[in-house]
Amino acid sequence: MHTVTAADLVDGLQQLGLDRTSEVIVHSSLSSFGYVDGGAEAVCAALTEVCGTVLMPGGTWDLTGIPAPPGLVRPDNAYWNAADWSEFDQKLSEATSFRSDLPVDRWLGRVPEVFRRTCSPLRTSHPLFAYQAAGPAAERLLEAQRPDWPLGPIEALDGDVLLLGVTHTSNTTIHLAEQQLGRSLFYRYAKNADGLWIELPNIPGESHHFDDIEPVLRPATKEIRIGQARVRRIPKDAVLAATRQLIQADPAALLCTDNPECRCAAALQQLISVRR
Repeated sequence: MHTVTAADLVDGLQQLGLDRTSEVIVHSSLSSFGYVDGGAEAVCAALTEVCGTVLMPGGTWDLTGIPAPPGLVRPDNAYWNAADWSEFDQKLSEATSFRSDLPVDRWLGRVPEVFRRTCSPLRTSHPLFAYQAAGPAAERLLEAQRPDWPLGPIEALDGDVLLLGVTHTSNTTIHLAEQQLGRSLFYRYAKNADGLWIELPNIPGESHHFDDIEPVLRPATKEIRIGQARVRRIPKDAVLAATRQLIQADPAALLCTDNPECRCAAALQQLISVRR
């Protein structure tokens, strides 16, 4: 198996045309590269060496998330309620209050957690959907997040989506376009402090069929291989435009339509309600 070196990572990112003026949101899979000499630390170092500002997810849902309280049901929200206040109080006590030093959710991959620990980035304080960033534009991007608008940092990004060995199912920028059109806007719940919980609006939904966007984005995509990883750079604005194009043509575009219990059905109903 070919070993991916730090030089390979830097060279690959530069081949994509990235430089110190670049702002990127990064979604990544370390294992997709094969063996990386230096591991996730080498990936983070290459990103911050080549790019000007790097934005990454930094959410803590697995630690801070809780069910909806009993009886609190939002329309088309597709979420579960605690059976009673006893169960809710138990889940609340088991959850962790958000802190800036909490580890990033493991399902987001190894790279975001190493980025948090080694690149000294700034991090937002959203209890479920935090973002982290390093570079000259980091503060500007992170200041764009509000408790009621978690995808604000992507909206403020003046740059590109960088997919490191992952598919568009990880491409959160698609969710931003959905939400701008009135789709995939969910209420979710988190522990905010000891004994306290918070309701958080505009949390995005599922992404099972987001890869359906690839043919539309192909003309705007720059792609290379680094090791075994498929690495793609797509302008953020191109992702937004392609998503809007698909959804305006078909409200169910990019959604799972074969499972009525999926959150996708609720997301579609949200858009239908907006259009009425």
